[in-house]
Amino acid sequence: MLRLDALVKRYPGNDSEAVNAVDGVSLTVSAGEFVALYGPSGSGKTTLLMLAAAVLRPDSGSVMVAGRDVSALTRRQAARYRMHELGFVRQSFDLIPGASALDNAALKLIASSAGVREARRRVAPLLGRLGLTGRQMHLAGQLSMGERQRVMIARALSTDPKLVLADEPTGSLDSERGREMLGLLSELCRERGAAVLLVTHDPEAAAYADRVHTLRDGRLSSEPQGVRSRVRPT
Repeated sequence: MLRLDALVKRYPGNDSEAVNAVDGVSLTVSAGEFVALYGPSGSGKTTLLMLAAAVLRPDSGSVMVAGRDVSALTRRQAARYRMHELGFVRQSFDLIPGASALDNAALKLIASSAGVREARRRVAPLLGRLGLTGRQMHLAGQLSMGERQRVMIARALSTDPKLVLADEPTGSLDSERGREMLGLLSELCRERGAAVLLVTHDPEAAAYADRVHTLRDGRLSSEPQGVRSRVRPT
């Protein structure tokens, strides 16, 4: 589903010397697979996700999603890719304060011209699956941090994407809520056959993945010491 091939992204550094934020990364994530990139802040994790989301263009290499090089998309094509084909779960909660949980979760579908009524109808079962049946009409400000993150998951999955990117999604949650959220995200994506790429500096978060790789100074290595991926259920 996702294949990164010899990906390089450089930023200007001190004394005009370029810094490789992503340095020759090659990685594949299959449909229904949960892969984590584990590493400290500044290791290049978020830059790598922005490349996979076609927000940034690589200096060299390619980002293949379902056989298509999304790094070569025009700006309009990239926007459509992010809207219709990609799910993105972020650490920050990009919720509209005066809108209900239901409407916040349906935002991508509404923007995709599904219509408000149809968008609500389609996203309501997903909120129920995430344990928010009785909270759908509550405003964003009335929701707990864990509930807000579940709304963000529902929004990310509302268009039934085949690729889901997650950028430090447990950063604003306590350990219990973080584990709960990762379990739900993992379960839902596997049910839907979506490929998941999670970036995190939290070893507990990385432990939910089928495979874990370390990203340090933009370079990829094997599973980090002290972090063990969970055995995938059969």
